[in-house]
Amino acid sequence: MKSFKYVVTDPVGIHARPAGNLVKEIKKYDSDVKVLANGKQADGKKLMSLMQLGVKQGNEIEVQVSGGDEAANADALLAFLQANL
Repeated sequence: MKSFKYVVTDPVGIHARPAGNLVKEIKKYDSDVKVLANGKQADGKKLMSLMQLGVKQGNEIEVQVSGGDEAANADALLAFLQANL
C-alpha cells in the first residue's frame, strides 16, 4: 500500500465538480483508493462517498492506494490533486 497526505487548497474544498473529476481519475486504475479526512473514510471510486467527507479548504486528506498499479496510481493522484484541488 502507498499513501500520501495532501492539504486541500481549493476555496470551496471537495465539492461536486472536482469530486467527480477525482473519481474519473481514480477509475483509470485498478487499484483500490481510500480517502480519509475528518475522522471518516471514503471509497475513492464513489462520488457521494467522497462528498460526504465534508472536506473544506485547508483540510488535510490522506489517500491510501493498494493494488497492482498502486505506485503509478498514487503518483497520478498526487499530481491531479496538486493541479485541481
